Amino acid sequence: MLFHTLGFAIFLISTFCVFWFLIPQKVNYQNSFLVLMSYVFYGFWDYRFLILLLFSTLLDYYTGQKIFQTKDENQRKMWLWLSISINIALLGFFKYFNFFVESTIEILGLIGIESNVTFLNIILPVGISFYTFHGISYVIDIYNKKIEPTNNILAYSLFVSFFPLLVAGPIERASHLLPQLKKSRVFGYSQGSKGVKQIIWGLFKKMVIADNCQVLSDFCFSNYETLPSSALMLGAIFFSFQIYGDFSGYSDIAIGVGNLFGIKLLKNFSYPYFTKNIIDFWKAWHISLTSWFKDYIYIPLGGSYVNIQIKVRNIFIIFLLSGLWHGANWSFVFWGLLNALFYLAYMLLKTRKFSENTPPNFYSN
Repeated sequence: MLFHTLGFAIFLISTFCVFWFLIPQKVNYQNSFLVLMSYVFYGFWDYRFLILLLFSTLLDYYTGQKIFQTKDENQRKMWLWLSISINIALLGFFKYFNFFVESTIEILGLIGIESNVTFLNIILPVGISFYTFHGISYVIDIYNKKIEPTNNILAYSLFVSFFPLLVAGPIERASHLLPQLKKSRVFGYSQGSKGVKQIIWGLFKKMVIADNCQVLSDFCFSNYETLPSSALMLGAIFFSFQIYGDFSGYSDIAIGVGNLFGIKLLKNFSYPYFTKNIIDFWKAWHISLTSWFKDYIYIPLGGSYVNIQIKVRNIFIIFLLSGLWHGANWSFVFWGLLNALFYLAYMLLKTRKFSENTPPNFYSN
């Protein structure tokens, strides 16, 4: 069920009316209803994967409790890595299994070895990257004693499955979202009005900007053999507006929907095409993802407090992971590699210092 469809409009209006006019204004009733509707929303795509969403929710809720309750450090690490390993294994299987199999076959073929490995007909569960990252950040924050686990399974279930977040984010943090879900929400006209305006703006980005730019960019790229280079450059410009309109449009709709239910979601885009350089661009593009990589991968790898060789390595790791996160394809790996090179080139050529005084926001402590 995509945000710009009639089906979603009917679903949203119905959910909104029942939530504010028929559900008792108590937090457990509100959370129970939104969890139910989030599962209904997810089930519209493929009800078989509801069990996967439920399993992921219960896994991280339970391991978060065990990490907090256990005093022995080795046991705490065991519960942490159990949660992370299962989450990554599920994400890796559904999203990357065939990609790695195909890549292995191609590499073996290059050295003259034939392989009869069979591909699996794997369906990629919608939103698995988003709710997996929700759960991983939750248990890591508990392990690092930044938050305490919630004892409210309804609130946690809503944190993982809140339906606006399942399509295209933003990737929420438990420290930001869970406190809101532990209190009953009261409808406010100003917040509701803001939500409607942001939904309309998101729909405009998606349906007017992105969809029309897609028609033009597809035409340019489909006729690259006959069109002049200037037309291909124009096609690239159209494509850049297409992906921005698509992604930021969906994020705006998600944030607007959250406002309709009294929930404030994280900002995900901040005029990235108006930034001055690639470092500032990555502060403003898909903010919730870039900050997630910074906090949960870059900093644990050493952050900015390591030598230049390690910093370069860490930046390559982050961008390559970012490429793979966007899609299981070598083109996304190449995209990540290019961005890493552009990022490092700007940093080195402009002598931008990686220090605790002037750290780039994307990859710094």
